[in-house]
Amino acid sequence: MQTVTVGHAGLRSSAIGLGCMGMSEFYGQADDAQSLRTLERAFELGVTHYDTSNVYGRGHNERLLSGFLKGRRDAIMLSSKFGVVRDPDGPSGSTYDRGIDNSPAYMRQCLEESLARLDVDCIDLYYVHRADPNVPIEETAGALADLVRAGKIRGYGLSEVSADLLRRAHTVHPVSAIQSEYSLWTREPELDVLPTCQELGIRFIAYSPLGRGFLTGAIANAQQLGSDDFRLSSPRFQGENFDRNLAIVEQLRQLCAAKNCTPSQIALAWIMGREQAIIPIPGTKRIKYLEENVGATSISLSAQERMALEALLPIGGAAGTRYASDFKGAPRPATS
Repeated sequence: MQTVTVGHAGLRSSAIGLGCMGMSEFYGQADDAQSLRTLERAFELGVTHYDTSNVYGRGHNERLLSGFLKGRRDAIMLSSKFGVVRDPDGPSGSTYDRGIDNSPAYMRQCLEESLARLDVDCIDLYYVHRADPNVPIEETAGALADLVRAGKIRGYGLSEVSADLLRRAHTVHPVSAIQSEYSLWTREPELDVLPTCQELGIRFIAYSPLGRGFLTGAIANAQQLGSDDFRLSSPRFQGENFDRNLAIVEQLRQLCAAKNCTPSQIALAWIMGREQAIIPIPGTKRIKYLEENVGATSISLSAQERMALEALLPIGGAAGTRYASDFKGAPRPATS
């Protein structure tokens, strides 16, 4: 599989990565045996980029990855995150139980805990999961630079931040990557964040590149989702918005017919075919969908096909907002 560089830290990633969050929670019950088989198959297919966080399953996800990493650590680009504070006894899917903490002391505590759970000496890419409005981004970036110099991490990234915060952090120590939601139905990063990444040499990592599964075409109605599935709280999965988005996916299916590919594959090919290289990290715990997603790396789109997709889903084209206004897991604006 083709590989690309990630920022200024000398990291390399496969053209497509694997988001591991759903292996622990948010998308139904965890199945460790199934997830480990999927991780193994991903590696066989050339996937080297694995994305986790200390809060996914409240540590479960990092512990799950630890066994998979043994014997292949040097061949993998491992990313994790800190900054979100969860109540250890809180409900599944509620990611902001106690808020956000980017203080250097909490950062160091989280890193040591993650290193222990993952059973590694160094994390390749360490993200600020969400920026803390009470801690200046310069202070956060400076503390992360100290971790790079100490050999605890190889590079750092930011998640769901503005172009302004990205620039400010980058002046303290080069940012290797930014991770934000990006897909055909979430194209807002094109307005300012993606141009800033291109200018500064920062790699953009796209999470939820399949619209949290909606763009796969596999979700015909909200009743297919489990009662604990956090997508049920998203306005895009509710009522008339669901029906309008489903109609868009049906049109997407028609565009796939001539390409002999699936909606998932065309959505991923659209991201990977941008002139500015973006690494999508679709999440799955099933080999079937993993293989389908990796298959997108062999699909190329013509200029006319790209134009048709972008006309179908322009910026703001999806019905409904990403998150409900009171959802605790929604990204929060940070001005520090």
